[in-house]
Amino acid sequence: MRVLYIDIDTLRSDHLGCYGYHRNTTPNIDALAREAVRFEQVYASDVPCLPSRTALITGRFGIVNGVVNHGGTASEPRIEGPARGFFSRNARRSWATQFYNAGWNTASLSSFPFRHSATWWNHGFMEAMNLMRNMGLEQAHEVLPHALDWLERRGRADRWFFHVHLWDPHTPYIVPAEYGNPFEGDPVPAWHDEAVRERNWGLAGPHSAQEPWGFKPDEWGTPPPRQPWNLAGPDEVKAVFDGYDVGVRYADDAVGTLLNKLADLGVLEDTAVLISSDHGEAFGELGVYADHQAADEPTCHIPSVLRWPGLAPRTYGGLHYHLDVAATLLGLAGLRVPSDWDGISVADELRAGTEAGRDHLVLSQGAWSCQRSVRWGDHLYVETYHDGYHGHWPDSMLFDVVHDPHETTDLAASAPAVAAEGQAIMQAWVDDQLSRNGVTDPLDTVRAEGGPLHTRGHLPAYLDRLRETGRAHWADVLLSRHPAEADASPGIRAFGGSV
Repeated sequence: MRVLYIDIDTLRSDHLGCYGYHRNTTPNIDALAREAVRFEQVYASDVPCLPSRTALITGRFGIVNGVVNHGGTASEPRIEGPARGFFSRNARRSWATQFYNAGWNTASLSSFPFRHSATWWNHGFMEAMNLMRNMGLEQAHEVLPHALDWLERRGRADRWFFHVHLWDPHTPYIVPAEYGNPFEGDPVPAWHDEAVRERNWGLAGPHSAQEPWGFKPDEWGTPPPRQPWNLAGPDEVKAVFDGYDVGVRYADDAVGTLLNKLADLGVLEDTAVLISSDHGEAFGELGVYADHQAADEPTCHIPSVLRWPGLAPRTYGGLHYHLDVAATLLGLAGLRVPSDWDGISVADELRAGTEAGRDHLVLSQGAWSCQRSVRWGDHLYVETYHDGYHGHWPDSMLFDVVHDPHETTDLAASAPAVAAEGQAIMQAWVDDQLSRNGVTDPLDTVRAEGGPLHTRGHLPAYLDRLRETGRAHWADVLLSRHPAEADASPGIRAFGGSV
């Protein structure tokens, strides 16, 4: 048995053909999905990048492992203290370690540990490779030569687990110009009409319609390759959708190349293939464009396509965390799921052709805003503890994400009993996690340390910009909500340096 895990960064599920998208973004993944188990309702427990992959590799929720932010105390796993043995808990219990301990060869090709200083991702990987010599955002044509070389050298052997990380759908959308635009003649999704753009144009917040690059249109200081400076009209809306979808298609081409390599080696039929992501991307939902700033449907709902030799193709509708998919791979491989994992395996159900699922999921965001949400039934209930300078976000929101997946109508006021049910589910879950694990809430730590990393220090200049662009009322709202942050010093970019 072999396992190839293709980890496509920032891939939201509803932009894949096999999940119903109207554009031909993923012909190779769609073909694989016809032979695979397609999980319909998998959500990342903690978003975005660093919290999601930390939860995945450790098998534990962010509230337990401690990582919910991209900086500060809550960007590092909790210290074990005196109980730590010669090997740390995260080293012993890592997803990759379970394969390693069972005699599998394990490898990861990714710049993620460099980009986020996340050395714990490498626990259990015999080969942890950043052969691109990059800090993220490398393109598929930079990754593929190294992935193909590894497969050429190792692929014919038995019992290996190989993680390949592709970044192409991640903002900014920088697929080479010579690739063209396969979607030039395709309309944008019907839900995002001019009324949506006009409503969002007047809103505030990083990656809003007037600042889809951050806190100002030209924050990155370079001409936009496939991502417009702002969403001033329908042409710009189409450009931002096209930019993302071209990135998805470019990654899908790489998927096809990797699958063809397995076929050339004669091992495709005996190799399990998992295609998934760390989080999705918003395109107008909650006023956010080209980024992943909430604990909401487009950010947390991720694709998960698993082709496992011997498993019949099917659509699996149960509600699950991405941690559950990791546990399921262990179960299918005949390996034990660590007893302290929060992820649960549904390997037996997949073999039997039955279905299971959780009653509810609790999700978190701590890098761009501080939010916790609960997904159950048809609904998503969201509590906001720091709005990330999106002044239009109330403390509580409720959406019917089955019938309104783009979160156009907040039901909190019109369906208070449903909102109260979501709040009760969430509070009971938080209380149980904190008491059972003897920990403090890392979202409280984020707020105490000055808020989400990507907002720190930006408010003073952003208040000026809001006033200069006819949005003074949002400046007043943000000043009233965050008076202490109005005097904060500049924040820190991902790679150091003030912004």
